[in-house]
Amino acid sequence: MCNLNTPSLTVARQTLRGAMARTGWHPEAITDAELALVELIVNAWRHGETASPVVVLLLLNGTLRVSVSDESPALPEQRTPADLAESGRGLQLVEGLTHRWGVDPQKRGKNVWFELQMDAA
Repeated sequence: MCNLNTPSLTVARQTLRGAMARTGWHPEAITDAELALVELIVNAWRHGETASPVVVLLLLNGTLRVSVSDESPALPEQRTPADLAESGRGLQLVEGLTHRWGVDPQKRGKNVWFELQMDAA
């Protein structure tokens, strides 16, 4: 388990990539996880109004769980953006890249998470 309390996308991506590579994940699964992680961090900054979202990575028995916590109680909602809209597809992206995703409300804010299964990746 790794806990990153930093607004750095580079550090978060490098940590995720390194952990997955060391445990034998396929490069395509690593790329998918990185993209989903970036989306959750950007959402925490933009919509959760959190300068330093907390990122937790957990690799256990072939399952990767990535959680990004922010301070906003507002739960994320999937939207259907207009064809030419420049935003609004983030959670659709996370859903398409991962096996499961969800949100857990907390006393202060929320955790938005996704999971990947190594044997299904």
